[in-house]
Parts: sequence; C-alpha cells; structure tokens
Amino acid sequence: MTMSGKRVLWLVVGIAWMVAILLTALPTTHKAYAQQITTRSLTLEAGTTDGGSAPGGVVNHLFTFTVPNVGGGNIGSIKFQYCMAAREQTCTSATTQGLVSTSATLGAQTDAKFTAINNTTNGAPYVSNPAPQAFAAGATIKVELNSITNITPANTSFYVDITTYTSSDATGSPVDEGWVAASTANAIVLTGTMPESLVFCAGGSVSETSGVPDCSTATAGNISFNQLFSPTDTAYATSQMSASTNAQYGYNITVNGSTLMSGSNPVTAMSTPGTSQIGKSQFGLNVVHDTATDSLSPALSPLSASVTPTGASYFGEPSTNYGTDGTYAFNTGDTVADSALGGVAKGTDSQIYTVTYLVNANGAQPAGTYTTTLTYICTATY
Repeated sequence: MTMSGKRVLWLVVGIAWMVAILLTALPTTHKAYAQQITTRSLTLEAGTTDGGSAPGGVVNHLFTFTVPNVGGGNIGSIKFQYCMAAREQTCTSATTQGLVSTSATLGAQTDAKFTAINNTTNGAPYVSNPAPQAFAAGATIKVELNSITNITPANTSFYVDITTYTSSDATGSPVDEGWVAASTANAIVLTGTMPESLVFCAGGSVSETSGVPDCSTATAGNISFNQLFSPTDTAYATSQMSASTNAQYGYNITVNGSTLMSGSNPVTAMSTPGTSQIGKSQFGLNVVHDTATDSLSPALSPLSASVTPTGASYFGEPSTNYGTDGTYAFNTGDTVADSALGGVAKGTDSQIYTVTYLVNANGAQPAGTYTTTLTYICTATY
C-alpha cells in the first residue's frame, strides 16, 4: 500500500509544525550543551549600611556552587546574569526592577583565584582570570560580589544564571550552568524606649537574683546591734542598700537622720571621721569592708563587705569620709556614696553597699534604749 504525494506532503508539514512548537517551548537561555552546576546558592549578605535582603540596599552577593565538569579543568570567567524569572525564554533583566551591578567589586573567594570583575553591563557582571584556573570536577567555588544594589520591590524574588567559560571574557561556549534564586524582604523595624531609670533600695539585707542585685529581696530595716552597748567593748550592726541609674551624671546617696538617742540622751556623733575608741561615746558608720568586724562572734548579718560587684560597668563607690576601712563618721546630709568612680560622675549598673555602724559608750552613758531612724536618699542627675 502506498501513500499519495499529497498525504506525504501533509505529514511532513505536520511534523515540521510539531518540531517548531517544541523548539518554541524550550527557553533560549537554557544552554543544553552546558552541564548543570550543582549544590548552588545565592546568599544576600549585609553591606556597609544595609541588610542583605533590604529592598534597594547596597549589599553583597555570595555565590556558592559545585562545578560538575570544567572541560579540561579550566575556567577563565564566570558570568552572573540577573533576571526576574528563571529559565525564561528571554531574560527579563532584574535591572528593570532597580538592580544595579555597575558598582560591583570582587570580594572574598574560596577555592578560586579570579583577579578581576567586569561590571560594564548592568545586570550581567562577570569575574575573570587572564590565565584560566584549573578546577577538579566537583570543586566547590565561592565568589562574593560586593556593592550590588538589590531590586527595589520588597518581598520579591529574583534569579541569577551562573555560567562558566574557558575564555576570560565570558564569551564562547559555556562549560557549566545553573540558576539560583534570592528574595528581598521587608525590614523589621523594632522600636523601644528606655526611660530615665533609678533603682534604689535599702534594708537589713539585699540579695542578688541571677547575679544581679534585686531590690525585691530587700528585707525590713529594723536593725539590732550585735551586743549591748558597753564602755569596755564596741557594738556593731550592718544594713545594705543597692543602687543603679542610667542618669548621665550618675547618682548621689546621702544619709539623713540623727545620732542614736535614748530620750534626750545621745550617743555622740562622729562629726569628724575617726577610728573606734573604746570607752568614748561614739556613733558613726562606714560603707566599706571593715576588717575589724571579721572576727566578731556572733558574726554580723549581713557580713561587713566592700561594695559589690565591681567591674567595667560599675562606677559606684563610697565617699571619702565613709570609704576608709576602720574609719567611721556621721553627719546628717553627708554623701556616703556616689557613682563617680574614676572621678567622673556617670550611670552605673546595680551594686550592693554594706553599711557598718559602730557604737562605743563611755562609763557615764545613761542606761536606756537608744534608737534612731536613718533615711538614705539617692538622687540621680540627668
């Protein structure tokens, strides 16, 4: 059975028509003769001022990929063509959406030694080496292009066609090819306010929580001396306070109140800083570790101690009249501590001060119950 010439002609036309459709369906940018680059990615890295995925940000683009075959082991150039869709028939350049690569510079490289970047054609820069570099099959290459301006739409993807060449100017037949994708994203802008802050407390004791002084742990301020007053021995007591502030000029802590009184009978306030003198009427305090109290039995609670903690962000210190071991003083309104360590008033993190109180009585000290109410005032200056 034979076919007529007309039928043969129609068959040939039909086949040609089908082939044309298939060819049209294949994207012209797909280089069928180039092997596929594998394990490929584009990481958008932060630039000098902009985050990596910032829309319109001037950032760095890090390309990482594995070459399956380098046609004799040599790569002379790698081209990076930026498009708005992957594998489309005709690349819609990402430059239409604000991408700029004409200011691109060659950044860091791993397992590659490209010496130059050609950024003349916006959206299609390439890196090159005058002497093509040999790569083993399966080698991983990292090339960073710096100072690329991202596309301007937020939350929008763009694509880059990576193509390797043996030539040094990205011409001729491609060796390997692969596409990568990236996306811009809206920046999340967080706003918060730190108000003027002063945290201050006083009590029998102040403890730390997770290493930070915690005023919620401050105990009541009813303090008893470790023993009865006597002309033959010294009585001691302690309390604590904690302070912190973000005030530019720091804080100042004063003590306010009177000396110990029993009715109209006082214990003499130490208006001039001095040391303990048994048998002499004395009332005073200090804000440093007093080694004379270490051997007391029963021990002071809390123990006499230096201001804690100390370090780079801690600037609180006892004042001159109240900051010498073994020396006591008391004048109402006196500054007992401030945050001027190093001679410059400034804000400081929380610190705990231990205040040690001293009482000596002379032989004629009238019997009675002696009390006083002391108020510590912490003033911050902003």
